[in-house]
Amino acid sequence: MMDPIPTAPPPRSATDLFLDPADSHPLWFKSNLFLSPNFDSESYISELRTFVPFETLRSELQAHLSSLNHELIDLINRDYADFVNLSTKLVDVDAAVVRMRAPLLELREKIDGFRGALEGSLVALQNGLKQRSEAASAREVLELLLDTFHVVSKVEKLIKELPSVPADGSDVEVNLEERKSMSSATTFQPVENGTNVRETQSMLLERIASEMNRLKFYIAHAQNLPFIENMEKRIKSASLLLDASLGHCFVHGLEHQNANVIYNCLRAYAAIDNTRNAEEIFCNTVVAPLMQKIIPHGPSEALAGASGDELESDYEQIKQCVEKDCKFLLDISSAENSGLHVFDFLGNSILKEVLSAIQKGKPGAFSPGRPTQFLRNYKSSLDFLAYLEGYCPSRSAVAKFRAEAIYVEFMKQWNVGVYFSLRFQEIAGALDSALTAASLAPVQNSNSNQGNSQALTLKQSVTLLDSMKSCWRPDVFLLPCSDKFLRLSLQLLSRYSNWLSSGLAARSSGHASFNPGNEWAISAAPDDFIYIIHDINCLATEASGDYLTHVLQLLSSCSSEVLDLVKQSILEGGKSLSSMLPVVINTIVDALVEKAVEDLRQLKGITATYRMTNKPLPVRHSPYVSGVLRPLKTLLEGERAMTYLTPEAKNELLLGAATQITSRYHELAAELISVARKTESSLLKIRQGAQRRAGASSDVSDHNVSDTDKICMQLFLDIQEYGRNLAALGVQAADIPPYRSLWQCVAPSNRQSLIKF
Repeated sequence: MMDPIPTAPPPRSATDLFLDPADSHPLWFKSNLFLSPNFDSESYISELRTFVPFETLRSELQAHLSSLNHELIDLINRDYADFVNLSTKLVDVDAAVVRMRAPLLELREKIDGFRGALEGSLVALQNGLKQRSEAASAREVLELLLDTFHVVSKVEKLIKELPSVPADGSDVEVNLEERKSMSSATTFQPVENGTNVRETQSMLLERIASEMNRLKFYIAHAQNLPFIENMEKRIKSASLLLDASLGHCFVHGLEHQNANVIYNCLRAYAAIDNTRNAEEIFCNTVVAPLMQKIIPHGPSEALAGASGDELESDYEQIKQCVEKDCKFLLDISSAENSGLHVFDFLGNSILKEVLSAIQKGKPGAFSPGRPTQFLRNYKSSLDFLAYLEGYCPSRSAVAKFRAEAIYVEFMKQWNVGVYFSLRFQEIAGALDSALTAASLAPVQNSNSNQGNSQALTLKQSVTLLDSMKSCWRPDVFLLPCSDKFLRLSLQLLSRYSNWLSSGLAARSSGHASFNPGNEWAISAAPDDFIYIIHDINCLATEASGDYLTHVLQLLSSCSSEVLDLVKQSILEGGKSLSSMLPVVINTIVDALVEKAVEDLRQLKGITATYRMTNKPLPVRHSPYVSGVLRPLKTLLEGERAMTYLTPEAKNELLLGAATQITSRYHELAAELISVARKTESSLLKIRQGAQRRAGASSDVSDHNVSDTDKICMQLFLDIQEYGRNLAALGVQAADIPPYRSLWQCVAPSNRQSLIKF
């Protein structure tokens, strides 16, 4: 016997004594993963290397290997005796194997035999089930064919037993002999109820239709069978006979407005899913003759129908005919719980024939080339459609009617896009023609009708307001084009504003040749711009007042969000127009300043008056002063300003003109004084040089008043008078910064601190 392997316990280090044991592992090292059947060493190492250094991982694996070796040695030493005696206990193993082999082979043979028997039984059972399934399928097909044959025979028998109808189609009572001749198994017994022939026929046709519906179901489930193919002629013949008989019966019911016959026929049509045929019969029998009388559209009536393309009176007649001749059928088909809602007589019969009659008899009614007539016809058509929708029993029925192909086709006939284009050319063209005029054109009553200060004064402005209102007139406006008409209204306002701004810019630059439409601004007088100021105020007030209210009233069916956007856009257009007021006022101010400067240029004459003339100091103002503010005064006191300018506009115009004129006055006066002083200084130097050459003393001062002092005194008297003229117009000269600068420039030194006239 081998001795056990001696193992000495490993020495314990200081780390094992005072810290963690040597065989302990960090938290990331999990030795139980090695026992997993899906363990993969490569993936394990690649995952750990992302956060553990390779050296640390290798040392931990080596430590784990060492611990496993120690554990293996411990297990061998613990059961060492059994391990050594294992070979001695395994005696006569081959004999035992031979003894066990025979029973095992016998057991295997039994199992194989049982398995074969079981598989044979399973195959037999599956074959039996398959035969049973095939038999069941064959039986179903046979039953289906028998049912089909019985239904076809029944339909043919019922068709043969339909009551005969006289040639004139009048209602007659079924006599007793005829009713007795009918088979009691397949016919009705309406003797007690006194049912006429057509009602009996309609009820029988309804029954035949239900049988035909069953027949269609059977045929759908037995397609491509020889038996069914052999019966196709009989089925087709029965279907044609049913359609013909049902059509004659339905026509008779429509002609005599027999509600029972119509109801039974409609149920028969619904049963065989042939609603289109019923709608066509109603259209051809009832609607088409009525349309032919109202709107003749045959070949012979082509010339006779040239009386006009108006549709309003035609629609009124059609409404009366619908109420008189079609309402009974519409009521029957829309009755609650009738099962007849599959029919669409409104669209596929009435509206279809109306559209056809208009296209053939009055094709010009759809033409937008005559916008006024087109609009009347379009609105009349919408009213007619609303009338037809009144026969729909529910909202879902209305939605279904509007989704019909004939409804969509009818609406496509009305080309509202072309209509708007024509209206756009008409409205925008009128304004463009007015704005391209070479001069401002006051209206005829602008001067005579001065009491009405709110009336527009220029033809351009009147045309703008008329054009804006034309977009929303009842004989122009279309609700489907409301967004386009709103955009057109804003474009008209923008066009007018651009016309003003470009004209005023051309006037300020003095060049109108670049844009031929700006001649009006070059040739306009200052008081002509008063008309523009007045019209801008009136247009802005109208846009934010009655005009806005009228537009919002027409668009009241829109949502509140849409109405808010419409309101903001129109108000913004009015604000953009009002923003032109300061520019117009500045244009008037510039014109007044130019006229005032013509008088102010007489300042140069003051120098000639006092230069080397030995005249005494002036005691009164110059004559030119009274003419400086005369254009401004004339403008403000004129009839146009008194009639059309508001007090705020007058004050703004007065203050702006006074400030600009005074500023130019100050520039010219300062330049005049500067030149005078330079000239006087030069003369003084020349005089002193002459005195030195003559040997005279140059220290003798001249106590006489200089020419510059005289010029300044004259200017001082002038600006005092100018200030009094400003006060007469209502402007305090001391409040104007340019006037204060002018006062400081020419006033004597002892009077510069106080401005007093």
